[in-house]
Amino acid sequence: MGDVVSSHLDEGRREVITARTRDVMKEFRDVYEQQYAVALFNSVRYEIEGGGGTQSQLLHRKDPLAGRSIFSGSLFQYLEENRKWRNRFVSVPNSYNISLYESKTAHERGLHARGIINCAGYKALTSIEEYMELINTSLPGIKAKVGSNPFIKCATEFPLILWHPYARHHYFCVMTEKEQKKWHAVLQDCVRHSNNGLSEDSPVQTPAFTDSVRLHRQAKGHYGTWDMMCGAPPQILANLVMETLHPELRSVIAPRLRGKMQQRQRHWMLISDALYKQVLSQTTGQYEALVEACEAQTAPLDARLRTDMDQIIASKEHVSSKMRALVLPKAEQLLRTNVQPYISSILEALMEPTSRGFSEVREVFFGELVEVSKNSLNGGGKDVLGDQMERLSMLAFHPVKMQSSYEKVEQLNLEGLQQRFDVANPSVFVSRTQILMREQMDNAVYTFEQLLNQSMETQGGDDMCKTMQRCQDRVLKKYDHDSSTVRKKFFREALLQIIIPYMLKQLSPSCSPELPRFKELIFEDFARFLLVENMFEEVVLQCVSKDIMMAVKEAAVQRRHNLYRDSIILTNSDPNLHLLEETSQVDWATKFGGDEPEGSVGGGVSEGGGSGSRRRQVVSMIQLDGVPLPFESCLEVPGVDLIPEEDTEESEGVEEDRGEDEEDLGPLEEPMSPDSVTEIRDLINPVVKLAPPVSEESQSNMTNGTEPTTGTVTSEDGVQEDVTRVTTMVDHVPRKSLRDKTSTQTMVQQLIRSKKQEADEEHQDEAAIKNAIEEIEIAVQEEDSERIAEVSAAESDHESSPAPPLASDSSSHNDSGFQSPTDVGLDEAEPQPITNGLDGEDKVIDPVEVEVEVVLA
Repeated sequence: MGDVVSSHLDEGRREVITARTRDVMKEFRDVYEQQYAVALFNSVRYEIEGGGGTQSQLLHRKDPLAGRSIFSGSLFQYLEENRKWRNRFVSVPNSYNISLYESKTAHERGLHARGIINCAGYKALTSIEEYMELINTSLPGIKAKVGSNPFIKCATEFPLILWHPYARHHYFCVMTEKEQKKWHAVLQDCVRHSNNGLSEDSPVQTPAFTDSVRLHRQAKGHYGTWDMMCGAPPQILANLVMETLHPELRSVIAPRLRGKMQQRQRHWMLISDALYKQVLSQTTGQYEALVEACEAQTAPLDARLRTDMDQIIASKEHVSSKMRALVLPKAEQLLRTNVQPYISSILEALMEPTSRGFSEVREVFFGELVEVSKNSLNGGGKDVLGDQMERLSMLAFHPVKMQSSYEKVEQLNLEGLQQRFDVANPSVFVSRTQILMREQMDNAVYTFEQLLNQSMETQGGDDMCKTMQRCQDRVLKKYDHDSSTVRKKFFREALLQIIIPYMLKQLSPSCSPELPRFKELIFEDFARFLLVENMFEEVVLQCVSKDIMMAVKEAAVQRRHNLYRDSIILTNSDPNLHLLEETSQVDWATKFGGDEPEGSVGGGVSEGGGSGSRRRQVVSMIQLDGVPLPFESCLEVPGVDLIPEEDTEESEGVEEDRGEDEEDLGPLEEPMSPDSVTEIRDLINPVVKLAPPVSEESQSNMTNGTEPTTGTVTSEDGVQEDVTRVTTMVDHVPRKSLRDKTSTQTMVQQLIRSKKQEADEEHQDEAAIKNAIEEIEIAVQEEDSERIAEVSAAESDHESSPAPPLASDSSSHNDSGFQSPTDVGLDEAEPQPITNGLDGEDKVIDPVEVEVEVVLA
């Protein structure tokens, strides 16, 4: 495959790619340097003037995932190098980058991962059909036929695929549907976290970068939302380069690809991945140099801004007033005719799934609190409470438990509005909503933890249930308030993201030619901080914001959306609560004397971090700790029966039971007729082997104890056999049915049944023994007269009569594969005496005298 990449991406073409990337980055650099100064001006102005805003009622955790890992477990990965499936141990730390290891041992030893996947820009898929639909769009003109086989054959029915429009695809599979759902939820969370956008902790770099990307795309004619605005800045810049470079190279390289359809698709994917890696390496280095150069100028620019802030603001207001006179009439006309009729429908499409999602978050949080209260009410003790609170503390970052809430938002549909307002994909809004839901869940959990901890310190552990109920009610009220505030802010931002690009696209042809003349009104010293392009967008934004605010206020009146009206929002209803925000996070495992401060969370297994330190895991592992995985280093996928699943403890118990059954019953064979005199003698006069010695208590129940006798039996064919016989003598036994006697047979039977204690197995043994006895009787009766003549006279006298019923251990087998007969025909009449002399002479033996060969363990 390397030959395919090198042949199509030769040195000349790689130089072209480098030149194109350099050109795009140069254009971006010019825009970024301008927007960096504007962002710095806005940041300093906000700092000086101060900004309003509703204060949240819930507390915020600073570093919720400190010392945690999200998930880990084993699955199968497809290796494109040799087209093999191989078992991999996967670890997802708190960075949400997927690390692949050779085995769990390699991970625990802190060895380097065999691969690390950054999920920015990826999609997590669970079906080959969905994946092939995306693949078929990768090469224009090459479509898969209906029912055609994909170029990859999944080893199981439950695939997991990470798809990227430019980078390498990753293929995994698991053994059960339950594993697939859990892994899919984890992978989706990794993608969601990576696509969350840039950090808001950088008040200058983040707005400067986002505005630069937007303006750069608008200069190329691309308005509206962009679904590849995800990942770190170098990744976004690589996507920006690939947006134009990728289709150009595809149109040149695709016609030159040879082979079948699947082979051409695979070759193009390899070429695309090599292309993306080259572009990403260049954007990473050039962006770092750009940021370093801009930060070097931050100090002098900041000093000038603080000195001339009043003059800069006055100059901006003067230019903006002139610009409004030109732009507002056109903008208001466009707003009335093409935007206002659709605001309510856009808002409704956003509010329905979003409100359902936040309501589901509340229900999940409430349900978890109910479980904690139940355990406390049932007297679980502080250890149980500590374990429950430890689980609750990571609820927001448990993708499986949060999945029901995320699925509500995934129903968001902007069909019919996407083309009109140039909305590329609603996934941008879905992902943002899910991140906000996770933040609100964590804020609610953290606030409950702090309130409960404060109450326990002041009131002690008395009446814990009532204490939890009071804390729960306070937190739920605060959650209702904050979720309403967060949703309304999200609705306003989403409407602006949809409407503003549309209006800019419509107004730019008529307004852009007039913008240069406004530059003459700006002093040269202030020109770096005041750009007419930004002021033009602000004028349009102010024009639209009024209508958007009114629409959101009207929606807040409707009860079905569970929104608070702005007039009743409390700005600081619980000032003492925010004093707890400065306190450290409660370590419940340590507080209640947990023995496993580094153990799992939510039933998970403690996992090592990247530095070898032990971390508590948010999501429980699929394969439990201590369960051997013998195929960790296998080259191919083992059989299905050899791969442990999540419920390993249960499956182990079943396997152990099955192993005991197989050991007891042995191989099931068809009944066969005895072929020798020894086999017939053993059937008529069976020998019972007892593994455990007879206890003193059982021995005391016997009348006269036991008498071992040894001797040699010589048959007519000259074969001598050593026999050890233990005869149990029972005196004063009335001649009744054998069922009424307390004999050795009964005692042996009780010993065996006390050992097994499994009624089903006994029934199966009895049925098998009955069938065996019937076959023996038929075989003995139909024996040829010549064979019967070889048997001793004493034995031949009793061929026609059935053998006396004797107790038998189900684990003993005779040579013919039968088990010894047990209690069959016990209700028959008087048992007949058996003649079987030890020294070849006939000796009458009472039926209750049993030959027992004792094998001491």
